[in-house]
Order: sequence, then C-alpha cells, then structure tokens
Amino acid sequence: MKKVFANVVRLLLAAALAGPALGWAQNYPARPVQLVIPFPPGGAVDVVGRLVARHLGERLGQAVVADNRAGAGTVVGAAVVANAAPDGYTLLISSGSTFTINPALNPKLPYDAIKSFEPLGMTARVPLILLAHPSVAANDFAQLLTAVRAAPDKFVYGSFGSGTTGHFAGEMLWERAGVKLTHVPYKGSAPAMTDLMGGQIPLTVDTVAAALPHLKAGKVKAIAVLGERRAPQLPQVPTIAEGGYPGFSADSWLAVVAPRGLPAEVRARLHREIATVAAAPEVHQALVNSGLQPAYESGDAVAARIEDELPRMRATVRRAGMEN
Repeated sequence: MKKVFANVVRLLLAAALAGPALGWAQNYPARPVQLVIPFPPGGAVDVVGRLVARHLGERLGQAVVADNRAGAGTVVGAAVVANAAPDGYTLLISSGSTFTINPALNPKLPYDAIKSFEPLGMTARVPLILLAHPSVAANDFAQLLTAVRAAPDKFVYGSFGSGTTGHFAGEMLWERAGVKLTHVPYKGSAPAMTDLMGGQIPLTVDTVAAALPHLKAGKVKAIAVLGERRAPQLPQVPTIAEGGYPGFSADSWLAVVAPRGLPAEVRARLHREIATVAAAPEVHQALVNSGLQPAYESGDAVAARIEDELPRMRATVRRAGMEN
C-alpha cells in the first residue's frame, strides 16, 4: 500500500509540474515577440523582416516588434538571439551569410551556426546577377567566357564587399567555369555599381534588387542570373545553369530562426504560422516588388540546407584564399 501511495504522489507531482509548462506553451504568445533584424533600416532584409513581423503578428495575435541590431556583418544581431531564452519571444530573420558564410570565414564567432539556432522556415531568396558594362562584347555567359579566355588580363569583377554573398558567388562561378578573375571588393553595392557604370570595372556580381534601376536605364547589362531559377523581375535573363553549367546555383536566402531549445508546442506553432505567412499572396507580391524571390522551405529543410552549404562555403574560402 505504501508503494502504491508513493507512486500516486509521484504522478501527482509530475502532473502539477507539467501542467503550468503545458499551459504556458498552449497560451503562447502571451506578450509581444521580438524579431531581430541584423541589418540597418531600409535594406531588403529590413523590408522583408518588417513584412514578416506584421503578418506573423496578425497570425499570433500579438505584436511582433522588428528590432534592428546591425553590426559586424550580422554577427551582432545573431549573437543577441543565440544567447536569448529559448521561449519563442526572441526570433531572428537573417540571410544565409549568417549561417554559412560568416562561420566559413571566422571559426571564432559568438554563436554556432548549427547548435545555437532552431530554423523555423525560409521566407525568400535573394537573387544575384552577373552584370557587365555595356562596352563588354558579350550578351550571355558563353560569350563572356569566350572573351575572358581570349583576353584574361582585361577582366576583373567587383562585388559589394570582401566575404559577402556576391564575392562567394563570383568565386564559385569562376571556379565552376574554369577561369580565374581578380576580385575587386567595394564597401557596398552603390560604389561597385558606380564604377561598373563608369567603366572602371567590366563586371560585377550584385543583387537583382540593386541592378534593376540601372538595367532599366541601360547603364549596365545583364549576363546571367546566378540562382537556380530565373528572377521573377527579369524573366528574360537566363541562369548560369541554362548557360551550360547545370546544377550551378549561388544566391542568398532569408530564414527565421529561434534560439535552440524551444518548447515543442511553441516550435510547432511558429513553424505553422511562418509557413502561412510565406504563402500569402500579399507577401509574395511585396517580395517581388522588393527585388526578391518568394521561396518557402520548412525549418527542417533550412537546417539541412545549412549543413549542406557550410562545408561548401568553407571549401570556397580555402580555394580562393579568403581566410581572415
């Protein structure tokens, strides 16, 4: 009898302890949620972050507050979230550079790209494009490679910074094509684009969003999109894969993550709501208007993507001598 009584007491205590936690998870969220955006206001990621915050807040029934924490190439904001309580009240929306490029370049980050975060879903892709000055005698990638191989000393390429997605994409592209071009890093897209339009450099890798106004004005020309699909804003511009290099893809992506260790009920709720937000027609149109590509992947798919991309980025760093 004493043994039965003891077992009953243990069961009652376990239920009492589990009850509040279960109720807390079922009532999530009970207060506003913070969505950290590790970029300054006004850029593409900030636009997407605020869009996701508004729609996610409507789904959750609580305000989702966008919080810009720029610095150190997204490291500042990522560290804030990595060290926050895993309760679903602090989230991060950031680009793939946070999870695959930064760790490839710097093994001493204040977060672990795989162990610190719990991916909740991809919301968009950031298409990259290879651009040329109008004087370059090439209108597609095959023609460009012919020109490069005929006069390799004439060609360099710019990007919006050393160690950025544009730099990585360029190095991956030239390695795949079997040519070597010197990289000219700029401090941002604007100065790189200025020098491209002025003819100081013949080529650059940039985002479709940054390229669109200059393409429309005829100041630069598009050679190829670097992602796996054509950009919705430039349906006439083929991909590198279509230009003779099947399987090639180099762009960036935006995903929402949380600190690792979320309660299962909270994780499931956020997975579900982020998927719904990503599927909304209004969100799709806003992304296209911002020069981005609507693209959803589940949290599990994002986690698999990070594990797949990270070693490939580390290999690119070694091949191109990009170590810090």
